Amino acid sequence: MSTAVVVGSGPNALAGAVRLAQAGLEVTVLEAADVAGGGTRTTERIVPGLRHDDCSAFHPTGVTSPYFTTLGLEDLGLRWLWPEVDFAHPLDDGRAGVVSRGFTDTDATLGADAKAWRRVFGPLVRTFEEIIVDAMGPAVHLPKHPIAFGRFGPQALLPATWTVKRWKDDPARALYTGVAAHAFGRLDTPLSGSIGLMLTAAGHRAGWPVAEGGSQSIADALIAKLASLGGTVRTGVRVTSRAQLREVAGFEPDVVLLDLAPAGVLDLLGDELPARIRRAFRRYEYGPAVHKVDYAIEGDVPWTNEDCRRAGTLHLGGTAEEIVAVEAATARGEMPEKPFALIGQQYLADPSRSVGSINPLWAYAHVPAGYTGDATEALTSQIERFAPGFRERIVGTYVRSATDMAAYNANYVGGDIGAGANNARQIVFRPRVAANPYTLGIPGVYLCSSAAAPGGGVHGMCGFNAAETALKRL
Repeated sequence: MSTAVVVGSGPNALAGAVRLAQAGLEVTVLEAADVAGGGTRTTERIVPGLRHDDCSAFHPTGVTSPYFTTLGLEDLGLRWLWPEVDFAHPLDDGRAGVVSRGFTDTDATLGADAKAWRRVFGPLVRTFEEIIVDAMGPAVHLPKHPIAFGRFGPQALLPATWTVKRWKDDPARALYTGVAAHAFGRLDTPLSGSIGLMLTAAGHRAGWPVAEGGSQSIADALIAKLASLGGTVRTGVRVTSRAQLREVAGFEPDVVLLDLAPAGVLDLLGDELPARIRRAFRRYEYGPAVHKVDYAIEGDVPWTNEDCRRAGTLHLGGTAEEIVAVEAATARGEMPEKPFALIGQQYLADPSRSVGSINPLWAYAHVPAGYTGDATEALTSQIERFAPGFRERIVGTYVRSATDMAAYNANYVGGDIGAGANNARQIVFRPRVAANPYTLGIPGVYLCSSAAAPGGGVHGMCGFNAAETALKRL
């Protein structure tokens, strides 16, 4: 029987491990932390029983993942839950744009822009399952659905600042730009609008659900699937060299998958890597960071806009123009006074995360890479801006700065939770310009982290694609 070792236990690592086990390999996953799951871990930090997602929180790419949807994870304890409104973007004048499955709620909030919104997203929603199959593969491949993907491609090439010109009023313009800001970087460059198009279309097609009990449930279901196939996960094992990997595993594996950022690959493999790959990985660019705050609040957030009180996710940043400006400043290394912020009200869909009248509120602000300051007040002020009286609801906080996030997960270099900048080159070619982004120039060793295509998100496709490469070469 062929053997495999997977270093790391995030969703990509676990997806890759499951795929290898499905093919009959004996698979061992090694995780440095005491709890498996990487960015999908969930913890109790402020009040016993109050459950906070450590990083990933809402999962439009998880529920639509071309691989996850084949695994029957729902039979292994994973249950998706949806809020009434999937995501919302409030404005200072009290209005807000919203997205939920279908277009009815969105139409009601966008007014005269509703028809133009449907013209952009209607075709993407109708062919979403076809588009995502090709969007989730490596850059160099023959499209399985060339017509649908061919229609999406030209739109995806545009900067977000061009796409937003299709709408006239602030609710639609801000709604789209807030989603595009998930790219963590400038929004006036080619391809910067692609993430906004895909995630918004996913919201209309399948929603932005949460995992019951916390994002940890995704990892737990994948681990259960792996165990059913004979695979194992060992935690508390930090791998620092290939020699140590062989020693810890107790055998010479036929396949090694690395759920590591390029910096981690360099540390682990060093001069074993071919010179061209070492150079590429040293040039690899990381993006802006996050400053994360978990709040324990009494009751609900007093949003000025009523629709926001039903939304699982909120983007805070004001108008489209304001978001473009602060994201550019953050990318330049400047800390904005009013940073773009992402808020999660997962408890609205999943009350099991709350304790009595105390609810967990998930939040982070975009900050410059490696930012060493404290952005907690700036983040709290952004929430207060659209929800006056929020401060009075806070009963406790747990803060992770950009440097804390990097310490929490070594893949988050400088606090970059996406393990790489989403500039035009790296959206297409991650982590380097290559026909196959998962190979490392060492027989049997492959990259499966979100530093490889298709990039960040809890979808497991980086791991699945890496495993497919390994199986073909094995």
